[in-house]
Amino acid sequence: MNQPELYQLEGEKRELGSKVSESLRENLRIPAVLYGPKVEENVHFSISEVELEKILSVSQTKLQTLTVDGEEYKTLLKNVEFDPVTDRALHADFYVLDDETPVKLNVPIRLNGVAIGVRDGGGRVFQPMRIVRIKVMPDKIPAMFELDISDLEIGDSLHVSELDMEGIDPLDDPRRTIVTIAPPKSESLFTTSLVSEEEELAEGEEPEEGEELAEGEEVVEGEAQEGADQSEDKE
Repeated sequence: MNQPELYQLEGEKRELGSKVSESLRENLRIPAVLYGPKVEENVHFSISEVELEKILSVSQTKLQTLTVDGEEYKTLLKNVEFDPVTDRALHADFYVLDDETPVKLNVPIRLNGVAIGVRDGGGRVFQPMRIVRIKVMPDKIPAMFELDISDLEIGDSLHVSELDMEGIDPLDDPRRTIVTIAPPKSESLFTTSLVSEEEELAEGEEPEEGEELAEGEEVVEGEAQEGADQSEDKE
């Protein structure tokens, strides 16, 4: 299990208010808030947009050594709000880690290797689950979870229970499927078509010609992460 990379960040104290936030963004700084179980009062500050983008460019858990007004904090980048049109960061939440307090977070899952069913059988990798929710002490936070799919044949699957969760409490059902090797697309459609025709004929109906089959795909989204009250200035 890989440990997260620790980023060095410098923050600057800021005033509250939508006009202040807009001015900061014009100067390529992102409004942010810092909070945590041992933080008596939320700290409002700004960080460089360029430095934030460097962190966001890496698909894994992000930990930071954040310095604001001369004080240093070990933090977890908990949440980032984006502009729905430009996809530019608008606001960031940083959670101050406490060695004695577990934290809940979403961790990405990376697949390694080429499955036998893909290499030899023309199968397809179907990954309906790309993040897993966990509860963990700060010193056990993983950068990501990795799964080797090299030995998987067509029809084989891997589940949450097969992740390395030593010292970690999973919040998702251990039986949930992370990845499965599906048959080749043409074979899948042919099988589906045969089953559909047999069902229709069994009911005494004539199969329709030229009917297209739609292939569905489950989309799994991560749940919203826990955070402080963000009502102060996200305009």
